[in-house]
Amino acid sequence: MNIFADTSGLFALMVKNDFMHTRARENFTYFAENNVQLVTSSFVLVETTALLQSRIGLSPVNDFNSKIFPLLEIVWVDDQWYAKAVQRLTAQNKRSISLVDALSFEIMEALQIECAFAFDRHFEENGFTLAAF
Repeated sequence: MNIFADTSGLFALMVKNDFMHTRARENFTYFAENNVQLVTSSFVLVETTALLQSRIGLSPVNDFNSKIFPLLEIVWVDDQWYAKAVQRLTAQNKRSISLVDALSFEIMEALQIECAFAFDRHFEENGFTLAAF
């Protein structure tokens, strides 16, 4: 089973005082015990790294890169993925949807992934389910 990993889930997993940390840890434990493959994009990696660095510091960035990154299947963004994400962003015409979110939705649809490791309501608003294990 594949589940898409969003910045909101990854950040909560890494930050102990995040209000969703306990739930993120529980989900992550479930993923490990049930052979769930987490898929994400290079844009999510950039966004997660930037948030960790700016809000917490470089130590969590190092932990993320050494402990979590190796467990992820990464979709590396090229010009075609970027164009699809921009097209979706423009079509949705909502300031609250980010380019990273638009790309995530495109990847999930293309890879037929229905569930996200996320705490972002935009996934549900776009027809996906949130991991709740």
